[in-house]
Amino acid sequence: MSDKHYDALPKAHTTYANIVKSLLPIGNSGKVSRDQLPQATYYVDDLHIEQNNLNDYRKICGFADNGKVPITYFSVLSQTLQMNMMVKEPFPFAMLGLVHVDNSVTQYRPIGEGETVAMSVTFDNLRDHAQGQQFDFVTTVKSKDEIVWEGTSTYLSRGKKPASTKDKKSSPRPVTVKPTVNEEGVHSIFEVPEDIGRRYAFVSGDFNLIHLHPLSARAFGFPKAIAHGMWSKAKCLAMMDELPDACTVEVSFKLPIFLPSEVELIADPLAQLENAEDTCEFGLFSAKNDKPHLAGVITLQDENK
Repeated sequence: MSDKHYDALPKAHTTYANIVKSLLPIGNSGKVSRDQLPQATYYVDDLHIEQNNLNDYRKICGFADNGKVPITYFSVLSQTLQMNMMVKEPFPFAMLGLVHVDNSVTQYRPIGEGETVAMSVTFDNLRDHAQGQQFDFVTTVKSKDEIVWEGTSTYLSRGKKPASTKDKKSSPRPVTVKPTVNEEGVHSIFEVPEDIGRRYAFVSGDFNLIHLHPLSARAFGFPKAIAHGMWSKAKCLAMMDELPDACTVEVSFKLPIFLPSEVELIADPLAQLENAEDTCEFGLFSAKNDKPHLAGVITLQDENK
């Protein structure tokens, strides 16, 4: 097992320098088996929230400046650890070909912006998929010995169907149909500007070329730049009422949001979250043709657990 401890999150510029270096044909890295993930966990032992970055994140996503860390923020912070793990460990997939398909975050209590926490990220749950293989990055945030936040980001590496799935019937992702608007919930049609990918990249550190400019996006098969999935998730949550202190938010990313676009948010009222395990669904759709961009569900957690 390969564990690494950091005093602070790696900087974005050093992370991307390592990514570029990993793509160069230098040395003899050899083939890495696609049958297993690296046994590795990366830690930031004393993570201090950078106030300026947090303020910028709140602003670009629309979260209130209420002294609390937005529920999606640690997913963003964990991405630099994830990228370093893919570069420095014997990672079996091409980084540039990964597709972020699902994200789940659980907050067990409000986390103050001035708290010092510990973060860890590990690989988990490699499995076959009809279009290739999927795996998870699992992030845990602790305050002293208390787990206060957990997150799972699921990625798909497209490729030939693994031998173990060739005789199995594919299980397509469920189709998300635009629901009827609940008058007591949230309904909003809004514009996603052309430059949101570049602006969010500077805040999040995610400079994936598919988000930055039409020219760079075309190199990866997209006709235009597309919005970051984690921005769209955060934007939806910021437009809803304040979330419960303890809850889980799960989303599946559907069709990309080509920039610029007009989108439509439809959400159930958070007031229906009264007891543990109660749920509230929300979705983001194209305002032009009703096709889904994101499907999500919020589940109330028991604060006493």
